[in-house]
Amino acid sequence: MKLFTIGYEGATQDELVAALQAARVGRVIDVRAVPLSRKPGFSKNVLAAGLREAGIDYVHLKALGTPPEGREAARKGDRVTLERVYAGQLELPDARAQAAEMLELAAEKPSALLCFERDPAMCHRTLLAAAVAGDAEIVDLFA
Repeated sequence: MKLFTIGYEGATQDELVAALQAARVGRVIDVRAVPLSRKPGFSKNVLAAGLREAGIDYVHLKALGTPPEGREAARKGDRVTLERVYAGQLELPDARAQAAEMLELAAEKPSALLCFERDPAMCHRTLLAAAVAGDAEIVDLFA
């Protein structure tokens, strides 16, 4: 299985959609704990509508998001704390259930894990992919 990841930091919704379409992604799996954004076009409902217009499915899996302490660590570039906090998140029953759902969705059609951070090395989506889809080919997209 191939699993894409993408962050929208520094991108417009149109740029994000273009990158997804170029990679032939058919579904975005939003893995933000809080799917709101100050950046125009990236709050849940507006993003879902824009993706739908482009023929891309949208699913939000909240339990796969990063808790506040992990988001703060990511903003500070503290990968050690981010890894610790997110590992704990992935042990929660809701997260385990949504991780299984994520894999099922990604097996159905080419899918991209979406979060804010542009750099996948500083985002939990990379930790998620490694922990849950370790045998998948991970492709990081940039909008």
